[in-house]
Amino acid sequence: MAKPDPALLDPARYPHHLETLPRFGDLDPFQHVNNVAMARLFEDARARFNRASGFTAQPPREGMLVASMTIDYLGEATYPQALQICSAATQIGRTSLIMIQLALQNDAPVALSRTVMVQIRDGKSAPLTEHRLAQLQDWMLRP
Repeated sequence: MAKPDPALLDPARYPHHLETLPRFGDLDPFQHVNNVAMARLFEDARARFNRASGFTAQPPREGMLVASMTIDYLGEATYPQALQICSAATQIGRTSLIMIQLALQNDAPVALSRTVMVQIRDGKSAPLTEHRLAQLQDWMLRP
């Protein structure tokens, strides 16, 4: 199992929290939430993070695209216990941001994700607007 920075395993550092339930169909043959299902749960939490932080995509003209995503599996997630997905922005660039997400089950970390998201406008990468930069300040990973 991966050995992440212990500071990233503290849910209190994340401004956005979502409780979600895995589905029976999310299980692998060992009765664990499978890797594709975990990616989907992180995706749903990212979409809810974006809405909570004030961002609404306007496809096809404007939106955020995932450029890169990694998931470190830290433990076994099982069915039917709820998962808590904690999300925060960590690094903001000119056209992109990095989001860190922590999944916990029964207060124990089970997965940690790092996603690079790029702002697009009219099919090309574009600078984050001043308005979006201001919105994100309250959604940064806390010290």
